[in-house]
Amino acid sequence: MSEARYSACKAYFIWAVATAAYIVAIVHRTSLGLTGLEAAQRFGASAAELSLFTVVQLCVYAAAQVPVGVALDKIGARKLIALGALMMAVGQFGMAFADSIPLALAARVLIGAGDATTFVSVLKLVAVWFPPSKAPLLSQLTGQIAQTGQIISAVPFVIVVNNLGWSQAYTILGIVGVFASLWTLAWVRDFPEVGPLGTAARPPRPIDVVPHRVDISPLRGAMSTSGSWLGFWTHLITAFSFNVFIFLWGTPFLRLGHDLSQAQVSLVITCMTLVGMVSGPLIGMFCARHPLRRSWLVYAIVAGVVCAWLVMLLPTQPLPLWVLIVSCTMIAVGGPASLIGLDFARTSNPTAQLGVGSGIANMGGFVGGFLCILAVGVVLDRLRPSGQYDLADFRTAFSVMLVPLAVGLVGFVVTKKNTREDYRERGIVVPPVREAWKTYRKK
Repeated sequence: MSEARYSACKAYFIWAVATAAYIVAIVHRTSLGLTGLEAAQRFGASAAELSLFTVVQLCVYAAAQVPVGVALDKIGARKLIALGALMMAVGQFGMAFADSIPLALAARVLIGAGDATTFVSVLKLVAVWFPPSKAPLLSQLTGQIAQTGQIISAVPFVIVVNNLGWSQAYTILGIVGVFASLWTLAWVRDFPEVGPLGTAARPPRPIDVVPHRVDISPLRGAMSTSGSWLGFWTHLITAFSFNVFIFLWGTPFLRLGHDLSQAQVSLVITCMTLVGMVSGPLIGMFCARHPLRRSWLVYAIVAGVVCAWLVMLLPTQPLPLWVLIVSCTMIAVGGPASLIGLDFARTSNPTAQLGVGSGIANMGGFVGGFLCILAVGVVLDRLRPSGQYDLADFRTAFSVMLVPLAVGLVGFVVTKKNTREDYRERGIVVPPVREAWKTYRKK
């Protein structure tokens, strides 16, 4: 009998299959944002009520992150991804035939809960199937390849809605979700027989576990780890405004505030997705090569995102299409940049609590996102109850994003300091910038 060996080919195959399931999850996640105006007409929803569709979805997504992390550490990624895909499929079937706001909200609950299981589960697979040196880049590739789901929502899905109708389009999404669940169960495996470093990958089962007793030590450990919360605040300040844009208010802002056609809006979303796919691997390579300087990149990208929003919101007249594309693609970089937060969680938590730590970090941008989405909807309703919004209305409503940005930056600075103190206790010292630059020049 030949000795078992680590198979890189099998690792990449399982990663590809899990990433395909995540692409489907992104389609489920973003489908409503590209058909927001159609949803308002179908359900007779005001801006605040339309916001609730996305707020409920994101609120459930964020609230489920820690429970999903606990479940991930206990039952594994394969079952969790498959269950999530099935839940999202049922939710899309519900959206296809819902004829009232309460029924549609119930469907969004299922979509948010199912979506919450997917990304952190794929990251767990990356952590156990690949060596640590490849994890930052593969995590970024996972996130950015999956963003093709946004292109699917922006182009073919919108075409199907316009040509076949609402019910038929969402039924197709439900069927695709069922297939994603089936291929995950068929092909994904939680652990290799031999890990990427040549050691047994499957953790030993404890022999003294009390039946039916819930072990919350991974939860307590991750919650008390500064790096988990540094990941949370990183995720928030980089991604929340991108989520506000892509999940709901970007399309109305471009169509009503800047007089773009649906085809032009789809072009903007597609460009955002492509830029995110290119910038993601670059961010991952930077994190892999300079793990002690990840915060520099966070500051730089947040500054760029803020500048992009100022370019779009300060002028009082609609902007040319090319200016909107450039600004929106800069905002889109915040999407892959949010994965720096999950990289902070990965390097701060042991494998046994990595699912919970990743879940905490992955909440940030969605918590900030759903709070802002609801706030923008409330402000728009106050400014223009008729629903005939103009650029001035959006300029005022989007100003609410200053609040989570300020809070997030404070949280980032404080938890960064605490995380570096934890690093020092582990023997990892972050040298001052001057010393790091001298060392870099000598190389």
